[in-house]
Amino acid sequence: MATFYPLDTVRSRLQLEEKRESKNTVEVIKELVNDEGFFTLYRGMVPVLKSLCCSNFVYFYTFHGLKSMRAKSSQQSAGRDLMLAALAGVVNVFVTTPLWVVNTKLKMKGIGGGSSGHGGAEVPFDGLIDGLSYITRTEGVLALWKGTMPSLILVTNPSLQFMAYESIKRRLMAGKEVGAQLGSLTVFLVGAMAKAIATVATYPLQIVQAKLRVNLIL
Repeated sequence: MATFYPLDTVRSRLQLEEKRESKNTVEVIKELVNDEGFFTLYRGMVPVLKSLCCSNFVYFYTFHGLKSMRAKSSQQSAGRDLMLAALAGVVNVFVTTPLWVVNTKLKMKGIGGGSSGHGGAEVPFDGLIDGLSYITRTEGVLALWKGTMPSLILVTNPSLQFMAYESIKRRLMAGKEVGAQLGSLTVFLVGAMAKAIATVATYPLQIVQAKLRVNLIL
């Protein structure tokens, strides 16, 4: 996440800045560096990394907890694991959405006046705890869960990726001998294609999610 954080910054700025022209990634990075300095690419990274640790803990703890409970009553399979992963994703959304709401608002600090008048001055906090406290005081507790519905639907992203992966793999394996295996590079490329398909299919929801979190959509 730390390595590719500038790309995440570019994505967020393109999603949230109505006036920013959609150019290639390198051009957007150059614009941000020229206009706001190099460190703008890493604005809000520490809170994001903290949230990522919490999110991964909640997700994997829930997933393996559910998996151990299921193991007592039935055999494991890819389908069951996919179902448990979706359930773990739902739990993760409800538990960690407040953290991601704060993170998205922190990224608004880099936006000098959006289409709805959301400038940097309207984000008077710098960390997760301050952000959670401020949003609760000024907007109410429920504001911490803005964007929950798109997030719940986005739990289907891994399912779409899994289905796309299996579909592509079956086509590649058609006509091959029983027991034949795909090469590691092919598996990597198939996985990348499957993730790309799932991302394109769910990307509009990611935009809605981000704009709900910063009140660009009421």
